[in-house]
Amino acid sequence: MSSPIPSELAQALQTEARSRNSPNVRPRDAATLILIDRSSAAPRVLLGRRHAGHKFMPGKFVFPGGRIEPSDRQMSIAGPLDAIVEEKLNARTKRPSPAFARALALAAIRETFEETGLALGVTDHGAPPSAPEGAWARFAATGVFPALDSLDFIARAITPPRRPKRFDTRFFVADAALIAHRTPDIINPEAELVELVWTPLEEAAKLDLPTITRVVLAELAAATQAGMSRFRARPFYHERHKKWLREEL
Repeated sequence: MSSPIPSELAQALQTEARSRNSPNVRPRDAATLILIDRSSAAPRVLLGRRHAGHKFMPGKFVFPGGRIEPSDRQMSIAGPLDAIVEEKLNARTKRPSPAFARALALAAIRETFEETGLALGVTDHGAPPSAPEGAWARFAATGVFPALDSLDFIARAITPPRRPKRFDTRFFVADAALIAHRTPDIINPEAELVELVWTPLEEAAKLDLPTITRVVLAELAAATQAGMSRFRARPFYHERHKKWLREEL
């Protein structure tokens, strides 16, 4: 089921996507992760401010994330995705499979580690016995084994056509209690993210956010208030015939 989104939201999304002079390319599969700290009365979410020199969303506060890499299909895990989460991730995809959903979740964990130094997973399994070279090898060296069983899937959104960069992004959420290791000095003035902030969920919209980040935060707040049922529908934002739609997966 799909429906038009509110006009003011559609206008904001269209404004951000007003430059459409690039060739129309297929969006890259990507994943991002929202970490929630529930240790205090008001839940807080982690956001990072992008370097002002970046061409893509300079200076904006975003969730850590990025596109799937081949190594994400090769990394071993300590716990699988929840079956309902896997089903929702595979909805409306051309080649649905457990391996695809798993790679999306691993991409979210890897990107979070690369951009923030935070490794999510468990330590009672020992370090992964083998890991692909690069970021996953560095992750394994922390002694953390990535686990997917506590990850939830909040929303999906596709960048409009004819934008310089297009992503088909799945937004994951995990409790901050899953942080099993913190690598220091990842955040610095020359890094992709120059600042990390834990901000109350209800106040996060006051930051300088991309419109879709603001939308997903509102979806997260609504799902949290409703109890985060694993069987709930997940929103899917995309543009069709120059109109923004909200579909339920």
